[in-house]
Amino acid sequence: MTIQPAKLSDPAVRAFVNAVNAHDREGFLALLAPDATMSDDGSDRDLADWIDREIFSSHGHIDVDNESRGGRALVARYRNDTWGEMNTRWSFTVDEDGRIARFETGQA
Repeated sequence: MTIQPAKLSDPAVRAFVNAVNAHDREGFLALLAPDATMSDDGSDRDLADWIDREIFSSHGHIDVDNESRGGRALVARYRNDTWGEMNTRWSFTVDEDGRIARFETGQA
């Protein structure tokens, strides 16, 4: 059963999912801490390159199935034009200003 983005517990994660699903690159970037980092399947990636390739140029979309850790860990079906749909896990570190300092994703 999908959790509607508006029902996600953590405000930063809720905004992240909404920005991805709305293809709102500017809004997405505003959610990130200035020195934000990320990893995909356990390997650190170049954030700007990854989000362009995996989210914005390929029409990424997140359907959240489960959340834990106060909303900062998700299990979701992620799809984009490059890879189709896959089961993924997402983990977020949110800084004291409420911005995403790091996110980690990979296949679930």
